[in-house]
Amino acid sequence: MKLCAVQLASHKGDLAGNVHRHLHAMEQAAALDAELVVFPELSLSGYEPTLAQRVVTAADDVLLRPLQAQCDRLAVTAAIGLPMPAAAGVHIGMLILRPRQAPLLYAKQRLHADELPFFVAGAQPLVFAAGSLQIAPAICYESMFIEHAHSVRALGAELYLVSVAKTAKGVAEGFAHYPKAARQSGMAVLMANCVGAADNFIGAGQSAAWDAQGNLLGQLDEHSGGLLLLDTTRNSAQAFALEFAP
Repeated sequence: MKLCAVQLASHKGDLAGNVHRHLHAMEQAAALDAELVVFPELSLSGYEPTLAQRVVTAADDVLLRPLQAQCDRLAVTAAIGLPMPAAAGVHIGMLILRPRQAPLLYAKQRLHADELPFFVAGAQPLVFAAGSLQIAPAICYESMFIEHAHSVRALGAELYLVSVAKTAKGVAEGFAHYPKAARQSGMAVLMANCVGAADNFIGAGQSAAWDAQGNLLGQLDEHSGGLLLLDTTRNSAQAFALEFAP
């Protein structure tokens, strides 16, 4: 199976513009035969906690219809980050759009202290089928706790789909942690990080893939938009540029 981590800079609070950028990225990933595409944390709004209440977006919002249509047309599953409504506030969410199927919703279960004033935690893990694999999403901070990887592995997950918004320090910590998580859980790991300005930091990119033995298969650079294509059949990963029209 081929899966693609999309590394991009989201425009702060620009939902419509970011939808357009997601559509272009999905088109380019599908041209590489990707069956699943994963975007960085809160990719649809940008990682901007202070804007969460203003840009919260429900899964059935009309704004998202072009993304579902793109998944249907390209036969691609897309894991998209967005602030989702919750009974007690706003979730850091992942909307998983599947071709010609109902979407799946996942909410970050473990929040960083800086996120607590703006978001509420989710309560349910998720493992879903895509192509030949059972896949478990993880969103940034929670993915740094080995217990999370072990818990989804126990539910049958074969690949850890990690969506993050990390600084250079956070990426360095991830590169130390994710190989261990892969080896200990027996799951391959695909991480998608942002680049550019986000909240009060700069996204440090370096989206990467590790196999189930913890071997680094490939990574992107720290500042450019890009696509990292993981081929689980060949146990390889390849980097490609991400192009947007002027």
